[in-house]
Amino acid sequence: MTSGLDNLTPRQRTLLDSWLPGARVERDHSWGLVATTVLELTYAGSRFIVKAGGHTDSHIERELHAHRHWSTPWTSMGRAPTLAHGDTEAKLLVTTYLPGKLVLGSEHADICATYRQAGELLALFHAQVVVEDDDYEGRENAKALASLSGTHRIGAATVERLRAEIAAWPTPAVTLVPTHGDWQPRNWLVHEDVVSVIDFGRAALRPASTDFARLAVRDFRRNPALEEAFLDGYGTDPREAAAWHRDQVREAISTATWAYRVGDEQFEAQGHRMIEALALA
Repeated sequence: MTSGLDNLTPRQRTLLDSWLPGARVERDHSWGLVATTVLELTYAGSRFIVKAGGHTDSHIERELHAHRHWSTPWTSMGRAPTLAHGDTEAKLLVTTYLPGKLVLGSEHADICATYRQAGELLALFHAQVVVEDDDYEGRENAKALASLSGTHRIGAATVERLRAEIAAWPTPAVTLVPTHGDWQPRNWLVHEDVVSVIDFGRAALRPASTDFARLAVRDFRRNPALEEAFLDGYGTDPREAAAWHRDQVREAISTATWAYRVGDEQFEAQGHRMIEALALA
C-alpha cells in the first residue's frame, strides 16, 4: 500500500497491515481541513473505508463508540457501514464500504422522499437510549463562552451581546439521546433511492433537537416541504421553542468559531449568517 498512507502514524500503518494485509488504496476521501485521513481500500475482493485520526483528533473515539453501541438499528438494515476493526488509542477504524453517492449536490437533495427516509432513520437512532442530565445546559453554555473567548471573526459588540444572553439563560435538566451530530445531506448516501448514513465522528448524547440544527439552517429554510417530509418520517417535532433557540445560538457560535480555526471560509460565513438571523428573530 502506498498512495494516501503517508499521513498515517507507524502504529496505524502496523495495525492496518495486520487487519488488511496487502490491501490496495483505491481513493483518498480525506476532507483536508482537519487531520483525519479517509481512504477507500480493497481487500480480499471487498471494499472498506479506513479512517485515521491525527494527534489531536477526538472524532475517532466517538465514532468507534457509536459503532459499538448505537449503530445496530441502521446496520441491521444495511443502512450504515459496519465496523470491521478499530483501535481507540491508535485513533484508527475500518468499516465496510456502502455503495451510493452523497445526497449533497445531487438531485436527491431536493426530493422530499430523501428527507422522509432521513427522518425515519434518525427516529430509530434517537429511540435507543434516554438519559436525564442536570448539567448538560451548563456544560454547553461554558463551551460556547469559551469559543467566544478564543480566536474568531465575530464582532466585539456581537460577542458581548451573546455573552450577556447566555449568562441570562436558565439551565434546566434535559433529556439526552444518541445523536449523530452532523445530520445533513453531506452525511447521507443514496443508492437505488434508499438513503443510508455515514460518519459518526460527532456522535454523542445530546437533546434530540440538536440533530435538526444543520438541516434547519439550510435545507428546511430553502424548501419548507423538505422539513414537512422530514418531520413526517421522524414522527414528531422535539424542538421546544426556548431550548431550540439556545441550541441554535450555540450551534451558530460553534460554526463560526470552528470554521475560522480550520480555515473553512464558506462554513464560517454560514455561522455568521446564523448569528445575524438569530439576532433579528
